[in-house]
Amino acid sequence: MRTKKKLIPGILLSIFFINAAAQEADRNALATYQQAAATLTVLKNEAALLPLQGMDTLRIAFLGFGLRPNSELETTLKQYTTVEKLQLPLSGSLADAESWVADQSARYDLFIAGIQDWGAQIVPDYLYAHFYLQTLLEQAPVLAIVLGGDRALVHLPDLAKAKALVVAPVPHRWSESLAAQVVFGGASARGRLSKDLSSDFRMGAGQDVAGGLRLGYAPPQLVGFHTEKLHEGIRTIVEEGLAAGAYPGAQVLVAKDGQIVYHQTFGHHTYEQEHPVQPDDIYDFASVTKIAASLPAVMRLYGEGKLDIDKTLGDYYPPFKNSNKADLSFRRMLTHTAQLMAWIPFWRATLKGNARYPWDKGWDAWRNNDGHYKWRTFAADSSARYPISVTENLFLHRRYKQQMLRAIKKSPLNAKPGYVYSDLHFYLYPEIVLRLTGQDFESYLKNTFYRRLGAHTLTFNAWRRYPLSRMVPTERDTFFRGALLHGRVHDEGAGMLSGISGHAGLFGTAVDLAKLMQMYLNGGTYGGERFLSAEVLQEFTDRPYVAEGIHRGIGFDKPFLTYDENSSTVARAASPESFGHSGYTGVFTWVDPQYNLLYIFFCNRVYPTRDNRLLITMRLRPRVQQAIYDALAAAK
Repeated sequence: MRTKKKLIPGILLSIFFINAAAQEADRNALATYQQAAATLTVLKNEAALLPLQGMDTLRIAFLGFGLRPNSELETTLKQYTTVEKLQLPLSGSLADAESWVADQSARYDLFIAGIQDWGAQIVPDYLYAHFYLQTLLEQAPVLAIVLGGDRALVHLPDLAKAKALVVAPVPHRWSESLAAQVVFGGASARGRLSKDLSSDFRMGAGQDVAGGLRLGYAPPQLVGFHTEKLHEGIRTIVEEGLAAGAYPGAQVLVAKDGQIVYHQTFGHHTYEQEHPVQPDDIYDFASVTKIAASLPAVMRLYGEGKLDIDKTLGDYYPPFKNSNKADLSFRRMLTHTAQLMAWIPFWRATLKGNARYPWDKGWDAWRNNDGHYKWRTFAADSSARYPISVTENLFLHRRYKQQMLRAIKKSPLNAKPGYVYSDLHFYLYPEIVLRLTGQDFESYLKNTFYRRLGAHTLTFNAWRRYPLSRMVPTERDTFFRGALLHGRVHDEGAGMLSGISGHAGLFGTAVDLAKLMQMYLNGGTYGGERFLSAEVLQEFTDRPYVAEGIHRGIGFDKPFLTYDENSSTVARAASPESFGHSGYTGVFTWVDPQYNLLYIFFCNRVYPTRDNRLLITMRLRPRVQQAIYDALAAAK
């Protein structure tokens, strides 16, 4: 007892000093951020170039002059859109520089030059680099960003020729981050020069550039979080999941008031621990596809008067006119109250000995895969008849899609009304979008939403566009495809539709998904553009059938009407106005308008098998979400 009496005050004293040190670090981080923000100065902005617009068409190149590798400036720029980093030739004359700049100008619309200020010695790496910078400023559209000081404005007078010029004089990562943010409207700039630097740059020079157009980056305490509780609360729960084997790796993103204040990664792509999780890793969204692909299309068409959600499937999809689904309204289908079956395991109908439809002989009569497929279903090699690549060694017949749509058409309705989560009508939205717009589903989404948001990684069939090292694998499929699913959609039905469906198949990064979710949170605007009307978003995120005890919005998931800790997928603190969706592979996204809060949790819990349900049984995603709310409450 005597030992305990002496030990406890010592422990408390240690905790006191640890907490005091953490609080001091938080204050210092906030002070540095605020200093960097106050001194960020835009000296030129021809034709209101900043903030940049046209994310769907603008081709941007980045060059670093004297910057360290993977600088905060470069990293942050790439969070907003596709930015190609160029490497200068290893040597050259002025004539070589002119030729190189002419070649590059044919490929890019804008060059962003990041210049580390080294006083009189501007670019310490190679003297010839001056030739390239000078030629760029004379012959190409350049946005110049000077970091860590202002002497470059004296020693490089050609900087006055830049189309836009930003100075971030504080030598800190927040200064670099804010310089990149102001380029895209994630932060504002109101700084002024405190002294004369040259005849072009006099004391008091500077232009205001507005922020708040796109997501920014800031310390958590700037938007009301208790930083230590936010970091420790999330870390403790995510690492508990790692230790239990709920997933091999994960990442969490938190944004509030339009500022990303937390984005951390944990663990690895697989339990073999060969590839650590990275912030720009690409994940299979699974059913988050419903609110990130089908729903934005439906809401846009509804707002344009091209699709009335109170009309029926038969009105917009003639092949179903003479079916038991002809009179189902889109409002009912999107709230999962249209008596549709939950799902159909289409791949099982391709096996010899199995019925075409599971309801013909009963679900239990369907056998598993023994590698013997019916005629005109699968082949081991691609051909004109078998063009659909399900894996590298499995190709589907070109007409089998019609069999799948016919199965949906013939499927019986549930005997009783009420809530049953169903995938079936989401299979049809690519067909409906094509009929209403004349564009295929993926092209419509990319042209209307993703590219304009700067969310270029949102895509179907990620394996066609990105290296495997950037993609997090999902399941080792032993019962159908006989392969590790890596960059190919996890969902079997979507895989049989060339990887493109309305219920599953979308891939992307956490930051790019955050842009879409922030657009929802903003009431339909992002980057100075309106994508959806506020009225449409309000209607779709309300609960139309509360009187029937249905908690769902129109397409969006919502908190239960009565909170149940054992079954709820969201935190107790989530407001009734909040909405989002989960995905079978382990992804989750949620926004809360009451708190102006955005939360994304990514993991690949199905690796190597979907039988691992620890993510759900340990309630890791709602617990992390609750820790976020707790960190807000602790700061008050």
